[in-house]
Formats: sequence, C-alpha cells, structure tokens
Amino acid sequence: MSQPSPSPCPGPGRVSRREMIEIGSSLALGLGLTDLLRAEAGAAPRARRRARPQDQVTPTADSCILIFLNGGPSHLDMWDMKPDAPAEIRGEFRPIASSLPGVQVSEHLPLFARQVHLGTLIRSAHHSVNNSHGAAVYTGLTGHDRGEVGGRAQPTDNPAIGSVVGLHRPPETGIVPFVAMPYITAEGAGGPPQPGFFGGWLGRTHDPLFVLKDPNSPDFAMPELSHPAGVDLARFASRKRLDNVLGTPAGYERDPRLRDVDGFRARAYDLLTAPTAQDAFRIDREDPRIRDRYGRNIYGQSVLLARRLVEAGVRVASISWAPDANATWDTHGNNFKTLKNTLLPQLDAALSSLLDDLQSRGRLDRTLVVVMGEFGRSPKINPAAGRDHWNFGYSLFLAGGGIKAGHVHGASDKIGARPHLDPVTPAEIIATIYQCLGIPADLLLYDQFRRPFTVVPEGRPIAAILA
Repeated sequence: MSQPSPSPCPGPGRVSRREMIEIGSSLALGLGLTDLLRAEAGAAPRARRRARPQDQVTPTADSCILIFLNGGPSHLDMWDMKPDAPAEIRGEFRPIASSLPGVQVSEHLPLFARQVHLGTLIRSAHHSVNNSHGAAVYTGLTGHDRGEVGGRAQPTDNPAIGSVVGLHRPPETGIVPFVAMPYITAEGAGGPPQPGFFGGWLGRTHDPLFVLKDPNSPDFAMPELSHPAGVDLARFASRKRLDNVLGTPAGYERDPRLRDVDGFRARAYDLLTAPTAQDAFRIDREDPRIRDRYGRNIYGQSVLLARRLVEAGVRVASISWAPDANATWDTHGNNFKTLKNTLLPQLDAALSSLLDDLQSRGRLDRTLVVVMGEFGRSPKINPAAGRDHWNFGYSLFLAGGGIKAGHVHGASDKIGARPHLDPVTPAEIIATIYQCLGIPADLLLYDQFRRPFTVVPEGRPIAAILA
C-alpha cells in the first residue's frame, strides 16, 4: 500500500511540474509552493457562479471529513449484517450490539459499535453502476449517475464536493479549501486517475491540494509550506512587497499557462505565512498516544491529519482508502480474512478516534463525517471466499454537522440485496452533504465556457436524516 501513486494526467492546457518550475524561476518568485499549487491545479481560469437568493442555505457544518472506502466495502460484514440468512449469505462474522438499541454491527468494529448513536446509518443506498469502479466512484462522489461510462477523470466531469464547497464557501483562514490524501486512486493498478476527486468543469484551479506522502512516515513533512532557505519572515514580507511593485513580466497575460499565476502566487504567500496552515501538517506534534489510537498506518494517520486540517479551516478533507481500485476494499477473494486482519481493525481505530476527538473537542456539531464507498458487496459468497460488486443495495454512515444522531434510515431486504424501505440514491446523499455545508443542490454554476450547470440536478436532501 506504500507504492507510489499515479499523478493526474496533464491533459490539454495542463502545465507539467517541470514546466511550472521553469515558469516560477523565470518569474523570480523563489516560491516552490507556487509551483506546487500551479502544477496541481493547471491552467484553467476560475469558474464563475451566479449569486441568487436561493443560493443561500444556512450551513449546519463548517467542514467535512470524507472517508471514502475505495473499492466497495461489504455492507453485509460491517453494518447491515444478516445473521438469520443462510450461511452462504451471512458469512463468517458475528453481529454485536451497538450503542443504538436494536442495531447491530460487525464484531470486528467494536470501537465503532460504541459510537453508532452519534450519527445515522443509511442501509438503503443504490444506483445503476455495478462493473466499473471509476464510474461508480463518480456516481457516489458527485451524485451524477451516468451508468457504466467514464472510469477515468475527465475535464468535463462534474466537480468534486470539495471543489464546489471551496468555490461557494472559501475558508476564513489562509489555507486551501480542499485537501485529498493519501493517494490519487487509480482505476486499477497502473490505470488512470478515477473521477470524482477533481475540479472537473470548474477548472483545475479547483482541484484539491493532493497530499501524496505517508503521514505515518517518520520523515513526513510538507517542505512546500516553509519559507525559502535563508529567508526569515520579515525578509519574506519585503520580498512580497517588492514583487507587488515589480509585477510579472510583460506579456504574461497572453500565455494561457500563466493566466492565473497571480492567484497561485497569492495562495502561496497565504499558506507560507499562515501559522494555522503550517501547523496543521505538523502531525509529529500530536501526542504519540493519540497517534497510536488512530492506528500507525497510512490511513489512520491520514484520518488524523484530516482532523487537524479541518481544525485549521480546510472545508473538505478527503481520504481515498486505496492506491488503486482493486487494492483494498475490492474483496472478490479472501473477503473475511482481509476484513478481519486488516481493513476493519484499521477503520475501527481511525473512525472511532476521529469521532471521539471531534466530540471531546466540541467540533462534531460543526464537522460532517461521511464514511462510504462506491457500492457494496454481493449477498452470495463466491467460490474464492469473496463477495463481488453490488450496486443494488449498500450502506453508509454520516455523523455530526447537522445529521440526526441515533438514527437508521431505510432497510434492506432479508439478504441485504436491495432496499426494502426508504431507498436513497447518491444524488440524494450528495445533496444532503451539500445542504449541511450550506450549499443548495440546485446551485447554478458556470464552467469555463460560461455554460450553466446545476450541481446536483437529480437530488434533494434526505430530510429524515437531518437534525
């Protein structure tokens, strides 16, 4: 799981890191962070949005931590168990009581079992995509169901949650609005980046800041968020003033690759001079006992880093729990062994610690926590002791930030195959997330060509799960 992650495909108009470093040098910025931000976001102009009275929704959450179990977690072995079903359906795990009376979860989620009362379990999600991970991820993360099409990120994709939130509700502190980690998940080993994590038609300026380093590594650091060597803060401020006077080389505005350089330079200065931004990434300053609770692995420490980032003002911190679609939760074989020995203990430690910390710090009420994957797993166990893709019915968990506590929404049938009560779609789930974050699902945004798009045209918030 520590293998290098793929980089986003440059695409038309995209500036490579090498080009950007050269550009940065030619502008004499002396800011490696400007290069980083510019290279990550690309050359697209910023999108514009129409301000309308109906665009105003009172937010119940200031930030969102999205734990995306990439690959498709088995709802039947986690939080919608069927102990009375035949053996080939119910599987090897026993259910245990949770803190919500009458609700059981897997024996391998004992810490989470004590916290189910803090949020809402949805047991009736479904959509149309069953084969392509990337297409299902896109549906799950944007609410746009385009079927078994589009397993790779495209500039015409609908934007990620963090991209929309960052545009509509930029942070109040000098920090980026949207951070994604610890991988840019590929559509299969060596494949292209999956959709749903990028700015899409909003433009690459609305991509997240990708943190592709292992926060569990002893040498984890973000050197991009430090002053240039030998330049103290006072000298750095003087350099900024001088740069404001000198401006940028004549004619740069005619180069589409440089059109947004001022915006990226401003973001770089803000990040480099904002103590909250710099401190947020200093995970080594956390009490070792807290770090141990989250789990000393790349995912546990990414969840801890996400908590630090939203405390510093980041609007959306997203964790994609796989280097590629088939690497972790895609348990076609050895489902029970993999869940028991690795995946569920890691998730249990990280999620329970996150909920504990947010609650004890008084932040859960204003922080939306979402745990989901792109689909579930098949009721029937296959000959490889695994479960296959299952989009017809699956589960997810939401807590904090305006979500009803101590609630179960919907129900699946006797074998966990399809919704039996109150079915919901990804469009409704995403609309609910946006509602909590103060964004109406029918918000009208414009792409780079001034074409209007509704953020989630097919979805409305699930009123029954809102506090």
